[in-house]
Amino acid sequence: MGAEEQPASEAAGQRHGAWPDGDGGQVDPQGGIETAGEAEARSGLLIDWGGVLTTSLFASFQAYCVEVQIDPQTLVGRFSADPASRELLIALEKGELDETAFELRFAALLGIEPEGLIDGLFAGVQPDPAMVDAVRRAHDAGVRTALVSNSWGVHRYPHDLLSEIFDGIVLSGEERMRKPSRRMYELGAERAGVAAALCVYVDDLPFNLPPAEKLGMATVHHTSAATTIPALERLLGIPLA
Repeated sequence: MGAEEQPASEAAGQRHGAWPDGDGGQVDPQGGIETAGEAEARSGLLIDWGGVLTTSLFASFQAYCVEVQIDPQTLVGRFSADPASRELLIALEKGELDETAFELRFAALLGIEPEGLIDGLFAGVQPDPAMVDAVRRAHDAGVRTALVSNSWGVHRYPHDLLSEIFDGIVLSGEERMRKPSRRMYELGAERAGVAAALCVYVDDLPFNLPPAEKLGMATVHHTSAATTIPALERLLGIPLA
């Protein structure tokens, strides 16, 4: 999130890795795939978690704001324009600030009670069956897979599921770095066990895509399973639906 004005739902959703701190680049503003490297099928799939393999984070965050009786725009404003809130989120994602400390300090900025703040924000987030199944099908077909995610703590991930469908996992809170740091994508390819230039990377936040592209990855800007799955089928050369 930058200083430029954004639609409220878009701004509210830029929660994982909400502000670029890495390389820039060109992405498809309408969503969909970048065309670099499409001539040959890719053999690696790196993919984000929240907002890609799950239901909408926007909706969950808004529902929490209604529950605690604050204007959703208050949350948006903190994440989009308040340096103190940005610093708290970045520190949380990098594992430099624990969840309790984040909740205490961020709740004070919002003027609400801190207990259960993070759990409340994510209460409505569930795995997206279509996207999870597509990753499972890719993995079962021999595509090497890795999760590359900016985390708000690491215990909310369904680790049993992740171990079934991913060859490698890169969580910002464990790595002490966050997307769009180039090293996050390099680690994803390494842990998937495939060269970066043979990978596809999927994320719902456009500014997380350019570093992957600079490593030679094809990228997919996720907006829905209905558009992402066909894009992955074309890039990976296998049926996923």
